[in-house]
Amino acid sequence: MESNIDLKQYGINVETVMRNVAPAKLYEDAVRRDPTAAIMNNGALRVGSGEKKGRSPADKRVVRNPESEDDIWWGNINIELDEETFQVNRERAIDYLNTRDCLYVVDGFAGWDPNYRLKVRIICTRPYHALFMHNMLIRPTAEELATFGEPDFVVFNAGQFPANRHTSHMTSKTSVDVDFEQDEMVILGTEYAGEMKKGVFTVMNYLMPKRDVLSMHCSANEGDDGNVTLFFGLSGTGKTTLSADARRRLIGDDEHCWSNDGVFNIEGGCYAKAIDLSAENEPEIFAAIKYGTVLENVVYDEDTREVDYSDVSLTQNTRASYPIEFIPNAKIPCEGGHPNNVIFLTYDAFGVLPPVAKLSPEQTMYHFISGYTSKVAGTEVGVTEPQPAFSACFGAPFMVWHPSKYAELLAEKIRTHGAETWLINTGLTGGPYGTGERMSLKYTRAIIDAIHDGSLANAPTETDPVFGFEIPTACPNVPDEILQPRNTWDDSEAYDEQRNKLAQRFAENFKKYEEGASEAIKEAGPTVAEPA
Repeated sequence: MESNIDLKQYGINVETVMRNVAPAKLYEDAVRRDPTAAIMNNGALRVGSGEKKGRSPADKRVVRNPESEDDIWWGNINIELDEETFQVNRERAIDYLNTRDCLYVVDGFAGWDPNYRLKVRIICTRPYHALFMHNMLIRPTAEELATFGEPDFVVFNAGQFPANRHTSHMTSKTSVDVDFEQDEMVILGTEYAGEMKKGVFTVMNYLMPKRDVLSMHCSANEGDDGNVTLFFGLSGTGKTTLSADARRRLIGDDEHCWSNDGVFNIEGGCYAKAIDLSAENEPEIFAAIKYGTVLENVVYDEDTREVDYSDVSLTQNTRASYPIEFIPNAKIPCEGGHPNNVIFLTYDAFGVLPPVAKLSPEQTMYHFISGYTSKVAGTEVGVTEPQPAFSACFGAPFMVWHPSKYAELLAEKIRTHGAETWLINTGLTGGPYGTGERMSLKYTRAIIDAIHDGSLANAPTETDPVFGFEIPTACPNVPDEILQPRNTWDDSEAYDEQRNKLAQRFAENFKKYEEGASEAIKEAGPTVAEPA
């Protein structure tokens, strides 16, 4: 179809522009135009993202402008770019888009609450990218599309065309540039679809705090009684898996806002990791992979078209993108009340942290700013043994303001609405990487059930002598002996030594945030023993 949308305002003169076309048409075009595209036996569209199979945070740039420069946390997260260079890259992207015989436009919304939603326009060349953003943005009704008007933010995805390495501020052929004043984003040199999704999230992370709304890298679900739980966690900690609970309604799996009216999802879809996916362990996600779902970089059998989710020969970062309606118990519209519980998920590869701990308000701020998890061997090139990983607010690559801005907003909202805060370790128990075992998903789910029914809030606790948080000593359907991690190690002295090492890493990481933190927050960190 030819769209009635006019892109000449952007300098784009392509004759065939298809706007918000049906997934079936995008399937047809992908199979016809894209050599990486194939239809799987479950109905999903399998595609490849080219050379880049993950985001390129080192290539993200933010335009420094007098209107916004005092708001932005400049550094290796928000790397500055001048307006002239942005325009050079923008023109390069427009020139490339003009060489195509067909473009795709996806107009949609970011934010389910109409009071805060952002109108977003995606302009791209690959059918896969259009289907991905059809899934990830909130899909407008026919009436909303007819009255969409001018977008609030535009993404020019020319990712098949490289940046010019000789352009000022470029460090590679990849460049992902955001201009908050021009309300535009330019993508060059990467075809990984997640750059579009996280670009929109970055914009929301800039705009929402200006309106006293906390933007969050978290999942959220709701019980029958209306109680809402937030799940914060970095990749691989179980954020998507644990929020997809058949007994609760899913508000969203990755990006949310907490306003004075409650919680709302930013997105219209889910973007789940597909590595080792199974119907037994993650039934809701497994069942969501069907016609309309985008499967990125998975390996499949050419004859049967059956996906091998355990094959990571292309990448460990295999992904599935699907509309949130594909989860049977999704809550539509994706909004809820004020959270009753806030859960920080961590994959602790050192076997130090307990399966669950209750945090004080000050400890909540400390652990939120820290954003701890672990990298284990095989997840990244060069990682041969476990390494601690800290990402402020459990999403530093997408934060625009200083982390303390988001931490203060979280503290204020928890204090105002009385939410309980918990730290849950989905990593190792019984020893460090190589000795310990992965925490049973069954036990983690039982712990979360006990949080939801209120029984864990009333359980007896012991204070950890190093980290200071309260560790429950009993939880329904969880063996008492695994709740206290020191008891699961064969050598308790080795545990004490490992715990102190992890405490030192926490303290070292937090030094960069001490200047903006109160004494109460600094004192909420672990107590590090002096070397013998």
